[in-house]
Amino acid sequence: MDPITATLLFITGLIAGTLGGLLGIGGCVIMLPSLAFIFNYPLPVAIGTTITAVILTASSGAIGHIRLKNVDYSTTKVVAVSGAVGAAVGSVIFFYIADQLWLLNFILGFAFLYVSIRMIYEGTIKRAMPEKPGNEVPGSRAAKATIGFIIGIITGIVGLGGGYALVPSFIYLLGSPVKIAVGTSLASFISMAVVSGAFKLYQGVVDVVAAIALGVGTIIGAQIGARLTKVVPPWAIKAIFGFVFLYVSLKFIWQGYLTL
Repeated sequence: MDPITATLLFITGLIAGTLGGLLGIGGCVIMLPSLAFIFNYPLPVAIGTTITAVILTASSGAIGHIRLKNVDYSTTKVVAVSGAVGAAVGSVIFFYIADQLWLLNFILGFAFLYVSIRMIYEGTIKRAMPEKPGNEVPGSRAAKATIGFIIGIITGIVGLGGGYALVPSFIYLLGSPVKIAVGTSLASFISMAVVSGAFKLYQGVVDVVAAIALGVGTIIGAQIGARLTKVVPPWAIKAIFGFVFLYVSLKFIWQGYLTL
């Protein structure tokens, strides 16, 4: 890889990390479409490289939230284990559908459709999410294990998870305080990213240099994004990027239709 491309990937990671830190979303929702549509990576490689980069992102974010005592360890243990199993199952499914580009495009398209709707809703209608008291994620172990397993499967197939799926699941389905949901999500997601990334490495669909460049960029960007929350209203950025992700969603769906 030439130095210019590596630098551009680092900048992409920096932007992804900054937006992730500002909006409380995973950097994968920026990195994956960037690799697919801007850097023209084959879709399976874009998925594999993204989930490998997110190992660094999630690990760094989790360490920060552990220091802030925003992690519910009992929930993390359940979700990390069930999520890792789900990620293995999803990665096996990915192995069999990796050459079915139309299907991968449709899956990603509808996944990003959810992201866009959620962000437009939170940015234009809900705006501020009231913080609930407490230092743990409510709910039964069975419910948490089910959430972890399902999101693990999604992670294994399309390389998305973490803030994209775990955070809203903890908040909307289990009634978790927002800061605990974010911290617990990052800590729980590491195992899913490691398992999924390992499978993708074995399957030969990871650009390791690109993953490192993106991952380092997201680590730095996340610190910048966290500081920007004091001066930039996250709801406004969510509204803007909600419509950006709506475009990304429709582009994936259209690509799926063209490759049928």
